[in-house]
Amino acid sequence: MILRTHKLTKHYRRTKALDQLDLEIDRGMVFGLLGPNGSGKTTTLGLLLGVLKPTSGYFEWFGKTPTADARKRVGAILESPCFYPYMTAMQNLAVVSTIKECSMSRREEVLEIVGLFDRRNDPFRTYSLGMKQRLAIASALLAEPDALILDEPTNGLDPQGIVEIRHLIRYIASMGKTIILASHLLDEVQKICTDFCVLRNGEKLYQGSVVDALNEDIRFEIASQDLLQLAAIARDFQSATVIEHEKDRLVVSVAQGVTTADLNAYLIDRGVIVTLLKERKGSLEQQFLNILAEDD
Repeated sequence: MILRTHKLTKHYRRTKALDQLDLEIDRGMVFGLLGPNGSGKTTTLGLLLGVLKPTSGYFEWFGKTPTADARKRVGAILESPCFYPYMTAMQNLAVVSTIKECSMSRREEVLEIVGLFDRRNDPFRTYSLGMKQRLAIASALLAEPDALILDEPTNGLDPQGIVEIRHLIRYIASMGKTIILASHLLDEVQKICTDFCVLRNGEKLYQGSVVDALNEDIRFEIASQDLLQLAAIARDFQSATVIEHEKDRLVVSVAQGVTTADLNAYLIDRGVIVTLLKERKGSLEQQFLNILAEDD
């Protein structure tokens, strides 16, 4: 177990920024903290890094109460990248190495990992926003942490920068690192994370794996020459739970284990020839909205 929180709580007078949060994050996970603005994501990360003190509850890193040595095993980026603009990447990382009391010899290695080795001797001010973010990740990797915390790692980046950071996070995860990230970009979390939780108003509404969440909702898109007839027949399909009209097609929600072949066979038996039949892949965005709706 990399991280466990038990009823972790943070209040600011009457405001509950975080309320009795229970989390368990295992080694190798890429864990996403999701939630609207003000849901408690950044507060959670601040508590886990010792920047904030909890009102009540506690948390453990690596199965133990946090210590200064334990926190050295956790790399983090909480704010926008902040380096000396006139210094090169190598010089800036030398400063960070001194502060973290880790070896200078890691600088070129981490710059290779984040794809900045060829720009290692260029001033920080000449870097794009995406490059600045990658340098921040390189600095977080200097002390060879077991876990990495990232707060909105793709915030403000252009599409190319988002893709670069996404690939970098996947690569770092493949090295055996555990990654905890907060984000409001649900599509990015779906593409990066193995597990996630949903926070709202400081409370945890859901925790589970991305794969399981996407598999909870199986839907098919179907169409024929007569949509009204198709809808009437589809309603009697025993596995259909919800049927929605979308322009020139129907969207049919079905139970776990039902395939396109099952639905197609049912329609053929009733003389319906479809012009469209395909599975609609689930999205984390839809599941996120469903989770929030269930809590209302």
